[in-house]
Amino acid sequence: MAVKQSLKRFSPDPPKVLVIGFIVIILIGSILLSFPIATQDGEGLPWLDALFTSTSATCVTGLVVVDTGSTFTWFGQLVILSLIQVGGLGFMTFATFFALILGKRVSLKKRMLLQESLNHLSIQGIVRLARKILIFTVIIEGVGGVLLSLRFAYDMPLGRAIYFGFFHAISNFNNAGFDLMGEFKSLTDYAEDPLVTLVVAGLITLGGIGFIVMNELFEYRMTRRLSLHTKVVLTMSAILLVAGTLLILFFEWKNPKTIQPLGATGKFLASFYQAVTPRTAGSNTLNIPDLTHPTLLLTIYLMFIGASPGSTGGGIKTTTTATLLGAVWSQIKGKEDVSFFRHRIVHDLVYKALTVTVAGLLLVTCITMCLTITEQGADFFMILFEATSAFGTVGLSMGLTPELSPLGRILIIFTMFAGRVGTLTIAFALARKRRKDHYQYPKGKLMIG
Repeated sequence: MAVKQSLKRFSPDPPKVLVIGFIVIILIGSILLSFPIATQDGEGLPWLDALFTSTSATCVTGLVVVDTGSTFTWFGQLVILSLIQVGGLGFMTFATFFALILGKRVSLKKRMLLQESLNHLSIQGIVRLARKILIFTVIIEGVGGVLLSLRFAYDMPLGRAIYFGFFHAISNFNNAGFDLMGEFKSLTDYAEDPLVTLVVAGLITLGGIGFIVMNELFEYRMTRRLSLHTKVVLTMSAILLVAGTLLILFFEWKNPKTIQPLGATGKFLASFYQAVTPRTAGSNTLNIPDLTHPTLLLTIYLMFIGASPGSTGGGIKTTTTATLLGAVWSQIKGKEDVSFFRHRIVHDLVYKALTVTVAGLLLVTCITMCLTITEQGADFFMILFEATSAFGTVGLSMGLTPELSPLGRILIIFTMFAGRVGTLTIAFALARKRRKDHYQYPKGKLMIG
């Protein structure tokens, strides 16, 4: 009883802290990007554009209203890179890191906030996990940065190649999708390049499966055991990746604007990358507006699903999708329970998966409807694509974002924020304290279907 009272007294209401924390970081970033030193023309970004860019970087989205490579100075680009890193790992992870460096004890409050930030099931071992996250990040971004630097050194001076290599490694590991290539062209010059394609796709995938999964895979040699969460994440990710690659290869095979002119290897690499990047990364090797409608629709589905819990990505998550599909399959088979790998999924998690999905659908639908009003004359498919990209914190664009009206930019800013923080987290932060009912109504019956 004393422990429960202590937890209640010290509970900092994590959803509110996370929402406020992200807002503060976004505002600081927008101020820095509006400084004259941040842009090539020496005038700084207009505040709304600075707010949009800061939100996109902090929420690791990648949608941009100005070209990153040609608009910003080194100062502006490093501000964006810092926002990407803090936003991708979570500000609580960095707070824990600095506390450990200074030799300070991580308090119960911070542990609870860190647990909420990482979407971890338990507070036990959360500080140790945060330490491993930072180690994984340094190693993966470092290796990715070196490999990309070596490749870019063939196309540009060595110093610039190193800078480009590490910028794109950090951006893609955090599933942000910001690039320095100029003219909004992302990585389209490297569609047939196996090194760039595989390294960047690897960074995106590692960042998207989640740090909990990454840690279990790292410890597998010692434990010889994977949790149900890890098994579901890896299985669902593999299914989406393989199915996405094959479908895009089929849809784009005869498209003269995308993969038809490429060789056999180039066709596969481009299709593979296009299946990886909607999992909330945002960089692209194929020009998005040139894709066929079936590929664009498939991309919207993949963007909405997104990455996995506890990762740098957004969307409703792979585990949510797996749980809903499992519930549908169980209903068809006449079973009461959803089960994966001989484990029964409790009904509370099925309800949560349904809530997350419906909330995401409602948000994308409402934002799309609003954008059809504010962006009159824009193609509906383009608006839906942009809204879904913002919600999934993906960053892929059909070209609408730079043309958005001020009100349209505000709508996308809110969508990116909601997609990164989570619609449920925002709802919990705004709502009064939740409490369980101590009574039950009598059962009722409805005709469904």
